[in-house]
Amino acid sequence: MQISVVKKTFSNSDLYMIGHRKGKNLEGDGRSANDPFILSQRMNLSYRIIKRFVDLAISSTSLIVLFPVFAFITLAVRLTSPGPIFYPCKEIGQGGRRFVYYKFRTMVVHADKLREQLGDRNEMTGPFFKMKNDPRVTPTGRILRKFSIDELPQLWSVIKGDMSLIGPRPTQVIEYELLSNWQKQRVCVKPGAVCLWHLQGKSGDFDEMVELDMKYIENWSIWLDITILVRTAWYIMSGKNS
Repeated sequence: MQISVVKKTFSNSDLYMIGHRKGKNLEGDGRSANDPFILSQRMNLSYRIIKRFVDLAISSTSLIVLFPVFAFITLAVRLTSPGPIFYPCKEIGQGGRRFVYYKFRTMVVHADKLREQLGDRNEMTGPFFKMKNDPRVTPTGRILRKFSIDELPQLWSVIKGDMSLIGPRPTQVIEYELLSNWQKQRVCVKPGAVCLWHLQGKSGDFDEMVELDMKYIENWSIWLDITILVRTAWYIMSGKNS
């Protein structure tokens, strides 16, 4: 699925802040384009307030409305696979700050150790791991992942302020250290539950994923967020997620 993005008209100061993306020095004060402070300033105060309000409104409402779904999934995970109901994800948030968010567990309890053995079967370039027909995924987990239901607990992280509904996908702590400087630009904003990468079919090219993240950051707007939310909802309900 493709998404068209209309670029804003940037002022000279805006262009100064986002120019020379891949780690080259900016003119003037020598600051690097991968400086989180520089790119984060692209979001003005009014947008921050509106974005935060939308995050809180949608996330809190969804948690209340979807409570029966949470209860059913909790029971399903408990009865079909030994181990905890939730899986803690140790991630890098905005500005490099560490945080933990939770997902419904979709894999066997020793999945992290098995990942090392599956390294040569990684279907994604870069530090992120992606594999179709991952043997670590439980039968119930495959259903949850197909419709991204396992991601629902992230709504609590959005309410807490660790994440936003829309933004670059979180980066695991173990993966962050493997990123190049220009790839680390993606942490200059809050990580999101969904992003442009979802709408592009989750390409296996990590650099393309980062490019889409930067495209989002450079074109921040409420309408872009709404567009991504609506199209992602349709994409997930269609069962095309993997």
